[in-house]
Amino acid sequence: MSNNNYETGRLNLPFVGHCTFGKAPVQTDWSKIDADVAILGAPNDMGTQWRPGARFGPRGIREASTLFSFGHAGAYDFEDDTMYLTQDQVRMVDVGDADIVHTDMAQSNANIECAVRTLLDQGAMPVVLGGDHSIHAPVIQAYAGRGPIHILHIDAHLDFVDERHGVRYGHGNPLRRASEMEHIVGMTQIGIRNVSSSNREDYNAARKAASTILSVRDVRRLGCAGVLEKIPRGLSYYLTIDIDGFDPSIAPGTGTPSHGGFLYYEVLEIIQALAKRSGGNIVGMDLVEVAPAYDPSGVTSILAAQLLLNSIGYIFHARSQTAKTPGATFAQL
Repeated sequence: MSNNNYETGRLNLPFVGHCTFGKAPVQTDWSKIDADVAILGAPNDMGTQWRPGARFGPRGIREASTLFSFGHAGAYDFEDDTMYLTQDQVRMVDVGDADIVHTDMAQSNANIECAVRTLLDQGAMPVVLGGDHSIHAPVIQAYAGRGPIHILHIDAHLDFVDERHGVRYGHGNPLRRASEMEHIVGMTQIGIRNVSSSNREDYNAARKAASTILSVRDVRRLGCAGVLEKIPRGLSYYLTIDIDGFDPSIAPGTGTPSHGGFLYYEVLEIIQALAKRSGGNIVGMDLVEVAPAYDPSGVTSILAAQLLLNSIGYIFHARSQTAKTPGATFAQL
């Protein structure tokens, strides 16, 4: 056994053991969650309109996340000269998946909402692995009574369809459904581009619901600082990230790829900046639409895992710095 201070117990390298998210401990008793972050899978892709397969997203992301887990205490970022994901900053557990009942969208959504509400009641920040984007509606509904919350939505598509052929809870509807909830007070939707499922009326409805809509080209013109100025201050923030917000050249494993998307650092720097500005007051995340079958190389799942782990690190480092500041407060859930 190594005497290195960064390693205790078994080595547990990435290619051995169980594929929990980031090799986090498993906690299947949701009444006994003693952690800052709870990783929850929501493997439902019944809302998809074209290529299915995102139901296997949670498994793919979990397996990919082991790449970044070497059994040491935290992750050093030499550009920031900072240790992230240390045990004194964030404790993380993997709680498994919400129960999905095949062909029963209503019951599956109810199970997702119940799972997320349980995690919140236990004091953990939910990080939800989709599934298609329809899972966002029950996830954000679980935050009822915990607002006001502003949503940062990263996606190629607006997802603001109201109803089509009677469908209100597909993967084209979740941000419209979120906008109807009392605890949601606005959105910043970035990466929106090209032909989409939403029409002009949907865009008008989004703006009426206090949404700021920015394309990839808008974001590049504004830069990170300019985008941040578009996001209202002094609120709690929730992140919903569709992997097709990224360009399919780096994220091909998704059901509805859209060319002209973001590169990795364009998204990561915005999340890091928001975490830092808000003192870590990001109260939850979901990442959706990873469909591993369309990417035999696995780079899409690796991108998702890397983005989530870095984001969790930024959020809880910012919280730890806020806690060290005299007189600082953090809006607890």
